[in-house]
Amino acid sequence: MRLASASAQTISSQQAASFVKSGMWLDYGVALCQPDVFDKALAARAEELQNVKIRSCLSTKPRAVLEADPDGKHFFWFSWHFSGYDRKQHDAGRCNYLPLNLGEVPGYYRRFLDPVDIVILKTCPMDDNGYFNLSAANLWHRAVVERAKLVIVETSKGLPYVFGDQNAIHFSEIDHIIEGDHAPAAELPNPPPTEIDRAVARHIIAQIENGCCLQIGIGGMPNAVCTLLLESGVSDLGVHTEVLIDGIVELYKSGRVTGNRKTLDPGKITYTFALGSKSLYSTIDRNPDFLCCPVDYTNMPHMIMRNDGVISINNTTQIDLQGQAASESDGHRHISGTGGQLQFVRGAYASDGGKSFICLSSTYNKHGANRSRIVLDLTAGNIVTTPRSDVMYVVTEYGLVNLKGKSIAERALALISIAHPDFREELERQAYDHHLIPRGVSF
Repeated sequence: MRLASASAQTISSQQAASFVKSGMWLDYGVALCQPDVFDKALAARAEELQNVKIRSCLSTKPRAVLEADPDGKHFFWFSWHFSGYDRKQHDAGRCNYLPLNLGEVPGYYRRFLDPVDIVILKTCPMDDNGYFNLSAANLWHRAVVERAKLVIVETSKGLPYVFGDQNAIHFSEIDHIIEGDHAPAAELPNPPPTEIDRAVARHIIAQIENGCCLQIGIGGMPNAVCTLLLESGVSDLGVHTEVLIDGIVELYKSGRVTGNRKTLDPGKITYTFALGSKSLYSTIDRNPDFLCCPVDYTNMPHMIMRNDGVISINNTTQIDLQGQAASESDGHRHISGTGGQLQFVRGAYASDGGKSFICLSSTYNKHGANRSRIVLDLTAGNIVTTPRSDVMYVVTEYGLVNLKGKSIAERALALISIAHPDFREELERQAYDHHLIPRGVSF
């Protein structure tokens, strides 16, 4: 446990912001833990500071330091995973991505990064035992606190208080306390699934059995799986996931999630952070059925595999005919991040009876033209999130194929079979022309 230099005292946000000096590295934490009143106070000092670098992840609202510095002369934003807001900042040249496997980030702070000058995290108010609960965003915050030169918490009554492992900071570890604005936790809208989402989900549902252990990512397609599971007869499910979404909470409310067959944390819904609706936050608030754990516990493959029948469901945006899944960029334009996709693909494969699904719509529209997401070559600059050697099931609205153990030719033919019909002939011609499929061989 980190010990603060002196007993923590409540100070104003302006006093806290006064500790920041030019050239410092700050850490704002992830999602619900990002500070707000400190952020505004620091923004007010923009003209006094130069080259202040801030690590962050999944911003849920505009950041005052960036809004006050449109030219990027004073603050620069580094993100472990982009939200829509982070993406806009990247497009404007004010944000840079930090490549990762999400479950490794605590190790990055402990092994490779210099100590953070100041970490500022939004937390629940201190409880009766002297702890400041990190709410629904555990991740790597403990590692940052251990390695920080100065620890500041911004307390908020608007956050859910959640149970977990290493999900709090003790009073003795804190240097300063700021009272926050107590605004409700930021919500993530859940758009209803499209017909394509539901079609993809139906293929996946057929592969899920009673007692499976779910990991479900953010997005319309993974949420559609939850919706259809509510309509199915599948029961006695477990959950060991990175992000807790509304779809999983609805499954829990329906009684379909029990966790009784889990080896790791039986009876618990295990996750490292939550993003969703007010209903989600009220459900997990002081609910012992939910366990918020560090990300190196939830996301490392050797932990994931300890549960049997792991079902990993994640999105991609493009896949080539050899099976490389590019899930985080559009050429050199960064969109989101690697997150835990690769680690859950590997953990699910290593799980007894486990399955991983990479799902995508067969087409997308760009500049008024319909384009295939299944392609001969990835878009120039696209980042491979899951290598061809790791991909198991690929799913579009036209079907599901398993690439494990298949040759390049078999992979290409399988992927073409689930591409949009308008593109299949051209994809097959390209595959033959580039010798992915040898002529004279039939399968």
